[in-house]
Amino acid sequence: MESKITIGIADMKMAQNSGMLITYALGSCIGICLYDQKIKLGALIHIMLPLNMEPGRKNTMKYADTGIRETLKMMEAKGASRSRITAKIAGGAKMFEIKGGSLSNIGQRNIESVHNTLKREGVKLLQEDVGGTVARTLLFDVGTGLGCVRCYGKPERIF
Repeated sequence: MESKITIGIADMKMAQNSGMLITYALGSCIGICLYDQKIKLGALIHIMLPLNMEPGRKNTMKYADTGIRETLKMMEAKGASRSRITAKIAGGAKMFEIKGGSLSNIGQRNIESVHNTLKREGVKLLQEDVGGTVARTLLFDVGTGLGCVRCYGKPERIF
């Protein structure tokens, strides 16, 4: 049986050749699957916020910009090539309606930050399942490079 590796909020895990990376409760948060097909090295990051403004950057995986950059460095240290790494993302929902508050658009800000960081880092975004108003569960099969998104009341989406 294939091992399941759970990624928490503001967390990242990697696997090579086999394994199912899974993260839950992607509301306004975004799950980012990074993958080098040639060496079957995959990573899944569960980011909460768009940009790291924290002094000392204590938890880099909490933020889209530093989480993606740090994960790419770790993948390259294990033999991945930036030119081969691709991405799939899910999440970025608008979970709360707050009049006049900036919290109401954190999902959209996360989506934009992930898009911008991937582009800046030269990583091709293959597919995404973002926005809307429902939370998602994201599974990523390192053996095949396939992602799966599950949301309540909708059919499972393989991408």
